[in-house]
Amino acid sequence: MRPQLLSTKILAAVTLFGAFAVAQTFRPPAVPLVTHDPYFSIWSTTDELTGGPTRHWTGKAQRLTGLVRIDGKVFRWLGDAPHSVDPLPQAGLKLTPTRTVYQFAGQGVSLEVDFLSPLLPSDADVMSRPVTYITMTVRSQDATPHSVQLLFAADASLAVDSGTQEVVWSRSRLQAMTVLRASNFQQPVLERTGDDLRIDWGYLLLAVPDQAGVSTSTQLSDDVESQFAEGKPLSFDDIDMPRRADRRTVLASVFELGQVSNTASSRHILLAYDDVYSIEYLNRWMRPYWRRNGMTMGQLLEKAEQDYSSLDQRARQFDDELATDLRRAGGDAFAEVAVLSFRQAIAAHKLVADVDGRPMLFPKENFSNGCIATVDVIYPSSPFFLLFNPELLKAQLLPLMEYTETGRWRFPFAPHDLGTYPKANGQVYGGGERTAENQMPVEESGNMLLMFAALAKVEGNSSYANRYWPQLQQWAEFLRKEGMDPGNQLSTDDFAGHLAHNANLSIKAILALGGYAVLAEMTGRKSEATTYRQLAQDMANRWVQMAQDGDHYRLAFDKPGTWSQKYNLVWDRILGLNLIPAKVAQTEIRFYQAHLNRFGLPLDNRRDYTKLDWEVWTATLADNREDFDTLIAPLQRFINETPSRVPLTDWYSTTDAKESGFQARSVVGGVYMPLLATPDLWKKWSSKSQVAAQH
Repeated sequence: MRPQLLSTKILAAVTLFGAFAVAQTFRPPAVPLVTHDPYFSIWSTTDELTGGPTRHWTGKAQRLTGLVRIDGKVFRWLGDAPHSVDPLPQAGLKLTPTRTVYQFAGQGVSLEVDFLSPLLPSDADVMSRPVTYITMTVRSQDATPHSVQLLFAADASLAVDSGTQEVVWSRSRLQAMTVLRASNFQQPVLERTGDDLRIDWGYLLLAVPDQAGVSTSTQLSDDVESQFAEGKPLSFDDIDMPRRADRRTVLASVFELGQVSNTASSRHILLAYDDVYSIEYLNRWMRPYWRRNGMTMGQLLEKAEQDYSSLDQRARQFDDELATDLRRAGGDAFAEVAVLSFRQAIAAHKLVADVDGRPMLFPKENFSNGCIATVDVIYPSSPFFLLFNPELLKAQLLPLMEYTETGRWRFPFAPHDLGTYPKANGQVYGGGERTAENQMPVEESGNMLLMFAALAKVEGNSSYANRYWPQLQQWAEFLRKEGMDPGNQLSTDDFAGHLAHNANLSIKAILALGGYAVLAEMTGRKSEATTYRQLAQDMANRWVQMAQDGDHYRLAFDKPGTWSQKYNLVWDRILGLNLIPAKVAQTEIRFYQAHLNRFGLPLDNRRDYTKLDWEVWTATLADNREDFDTLIAPLQRFINETPSRVPLTDWYSTTDAKESGFQARSVVGGVYMPLLATPDLWKKWSSKSQVAAQH
């Protein structure tokens, strides 16, 4: 049964996905519209789709415009321009993992607009396609036919970083499709690195399949809007060669629907981006994964159009099945958080192909520091990929492991990153490749060992770990020496500063060594397995004594009266290590419930801010649904009430719900941890990717 789309403003319940409705207004801080990678990522940051311009995840306006003319009267349905045109009243919003659906109603007509980004993680070919389908469906609501025309336009500025860069445009024909294209005149491919940047190379594409009553044009936005408002045909640009254009130029399509009855009348377009080259890795340029076999952008658009109906159906089935399992694993509030996180977790990455066709998946530290392939960003997002496609986690680890084999990384601990996006040419964080100053030695070494152990668990073998055994062995030896009582150093929560004797960081080291022991056992290294298992158990026993502080466990071993979220402890359960006594998690959960603020559990006693991903990991320590729900409910409240209208932040204040920093980051994939803690669900979803890989 498909739910009805209800008003997000006036009703007390709003459909989120499938048959799931929450008992409060669902108001995401930002709504995903076009979500593919760190450069092609467009959001709505207002309650109404017409309440402001659509924006890149960085906050810069990247305008998409939608108008509808009903019986001669014009209304806006997408964007805030032109301001002189009234918005068509918004009647509903629905979010699923792969799509966003808005509904509008007025003048006796309903309009439904569906933004589908079919990010199916078990199918890397489809997931890597930079194509969003936008489907517009109109029907009469009053049993009277209405004359209806629709306009969609994409601003050419989506292809440049700033307004000072010159734009060119062109049009072309493919099989049963017109394609409008805009790009930066200069094409500085992979030239600049940084965080608050938009792409300024490659090509924005509006692909318009041949449909009844369709016309296309590339003109100044004011001209397109005025011609449409006056009921005039769009001026036709019949020149196929590229031409320079004003930065206010838009790629536009108009659909003449004629007299619309209560029978649905639908049209769709494809909005795409061809970056040609995506990543520079160790000084070689990498093409997007979908290009690995020589496919051109024209061929991709034709294939995407051929697959439109089947992908629409596949995405619906995926969304419905995942919705059911999210509610089973964590209830309604948890499902809401997870659905909102889904597309963001993927869109903060770029999937490319190495010279031999192997996939490499690179995350960007969005609004953190712009680093690429950061280990302590891959680590919190790893539950998402361990669940949906372990091969994609390997694709994140592969560039790092190859980097350590070059000889450039000379430290006995794991690296932090591979550079600044989109150039992955070597670590830049802290002391970089030069010194150990301001590094995260225990953090990153523990992260890597835990992820390798989790991969071996879900795959049922350790062949991937065995390939890199000398490196894993070196990191295990480092943790054996330095992990029990970490010195003054940074952890993944580096915004909190250096901390010595960090109890949560010690847990990571202990469990990482336990995971290494499992890997040693699986690879036939029996003696090493016995040694490290006993070492990890001894360390765990010491940890309980050193961290004990009455009704909880300390933030740091030498600081009585302190506390912190022990989110790393969740791996003891996920990996089945059973190193830490169950009473530790039970004690902490009781303590956490007594220290909840309105919007969540503080990271530790020092400040009131928290991390969304860690909160879910901490909640997963609960051994009953009631305690889990108690810790998750404030997260749902945060999403619906935060005044920070940005793509989901993972670092925020638990007292006022304001963003502390970071947004649109991949780490929100960590909220899928409860599904790893439900063994049959982990097996079910991960096996889907294995079947897909075989085909």
